[in-house]
Amino acid sequence: MEAAVTVTAPLPQAEPEDHALVRLAAAGDAAAFERLYRANVDRVYGLCLRLCHGDSARAEQSTQDAFVRAWEKLGSFRGESRFSTWMHRLTVNVVLGEHRLLKRWVTFEDDVQPQAGDGSDGSDGLDPVEPVRQEDIGTRIDLERALAKLPKGARTVLMLHDVEGYQHDEISALTGIAVGTSKAQLFRARRLLQAMLS
Repeated sequence: MEAAVTVTAPLPQAEPEDHALVRLAAAGDAAAFERLYRANVDRVYGLCLRLCHGDSARAEQSTQDAFVRAWEKLGSFRGESRFSTWMHRLTVNVVLGEHRLLKRWVTFEDDVQPQAGDGSDGSDGLDPVEPVRQEDIGTRIDLERALAKLPKGARTVLMLHDVEGYQHDEISALTGIAVGTSKAQLFRARRLLQAMLS
């Protein structure tokens, strides 16, 4: 007599809390969206501040724009990643001009052009910054000016990789560029910075 084999179905995985909140918010639950906002606003603002090169007013506006866009696009959240990952991808797209990013991505032939406020117009080009130690001021000013002069694509990859800590595959997912392009842009940004700071 053969022993009966009992097959048990796998227990369903609990839905992540952020996925449940997205589902509720997409159905019009403003309180659920507020919880998502509160859980993510600081990191989104930090990302905007980096991508807006320290311009706090622009970063605040970009943060608001990103959450407005998130509210409008909640229905497109498929739950394949955490909400915070989806929100960061959306934020990068908002800040960088969403679909225009690929069309306007800086190529390797672009020259490094001076930008407004870099001192080329006779102004000192400095925005007010938090007080720092006296010996660090010169280095910080040089670095900020050099960063401002980098081409947009190279600067964006440098900020995402070296400042925000994203890996090249994550940068590719966030911006829509190829991993190889991300690596090339980072190499270019570092080489240009080194030349400008030496």
